[in-house]
Formats: sequence, C-alpha cells, structure tokens
Amino acid sequence: MMVDVKKTKDKKSKKRAEAHMRVKVNGREIEHPVQKILIAVAFIVGPLVLGSIASALTGNAMMGFGALKQPPLSPPAWLFPVVWTMLYLLMGVASYLIYRMQVKDKKEKLLKRRELVLYFTQLAFNFMWTILFFRFGVRYFAFGWLILMWVMILTLVVMAFRNRQKAVGWCLVPYLAWCTFAGYLNIMVAVLN
Repeated sequence: MMVDVKKTKDKKSKKRAEAHMRVKVNGREIEHPVQKILIAVAFIVGPLVLGSIASALTGNAMMGFGALKQPPLSPPAWLFPVVWTMLYLLMGVASYLIYRMQVKDKKEKLLKRRELVLYFTQLAFNFMWTILFFRFGVRYFAFGWLILMWVMILTLVVMAFRNRQKAVGWCLVPYLAWCTFAGYLNIMVAVLN
C-alpha cells in the first residue's frame, strides 16, 4: 500500500515540475507540456534547417546554376526557395504526424518505425542531392540519386494512404510532385550542359 502512495506522489510531483504552456486548439485553451511543443517544432522545422544547411554547403555553386543552359519550363530562380520552404514545412508536419501516430499493437509499432526510418532516409538523400547536384556538379549521378529518393517518397505516400494516415500522404504529395519536376530539370540540365 505504501508503494502505491509513493508512486502516486512521484507522478504528481513530476507533473507539477514539468513546464506547461497554454495553446488554443479548436477555439479552446489547453495545456501542453513544453517538451511536447519543442518536439513538434523540431520535427516541423528540422527539414527546413537541414535544407538551409545543404544550401549553405553548396556555397556559390547555386549562383552559377543560373548561368547554365536551362530547359523549357524552368521556373525563375526566386521560386525555388519559396517552394522548398513550403515543402520542407509540409515534410516536417508529415514526420511529426507519423511520430504522433498512436499504435495499438506490435504490427502498428513496426509500421511506424519503418515509416520514420524511410522518412529520415529520404531526408538524408534530399540533403545529399543538393550537394551532389550543385556543389560537385555530378548531374547524372544526382539524377540517379533523385530517382532513389523519389521511390522512397512514393513508398511513404502509399504507406500513409494504406494505413489510414491520409494527412501524412497529402502532406507528401506536393513534395513527390516537385521531386518529379526536379527530376525533369536535373536530367535536362545534365543533357544541355
């Protein structure tokens, strides 16, 4: 009996010790531990930070891209950072939704783990593609790399829709579409230059 009382006291003191923040959800104010908010921010903003680091690592190589022969349908240079900012944020939301997925059994736990591993693997491929294409200029190799990344994104989208995570799937569909377009640009720039 004393053990139960001690456990209850420990839980209560731990709960009091956590920092809380009030946020509005559907018009109601609720309390969320700051830790949960920080995890959400890390998942959502993380891809954007990683994309910024990849961009910084390419140095002036991105600037030189404009001097290359551009294929038809090539968008203006200012559009790329705008689109990638939105895509990275959507990717982050998708990863957070996967992370927050409630699992009922071992099968769902394994599925969640596979989705997160696949997500972070494709994110690493995304990071490296920028460096391969812009910094090292290995455009044909970068195209092959992009195809592998595209397959991973498609797999994630299919997994999300099959496993009743439609919000995750819809967050990743624009990313898949843009990577398809990026594949066209990648191979055409390689051929033209």
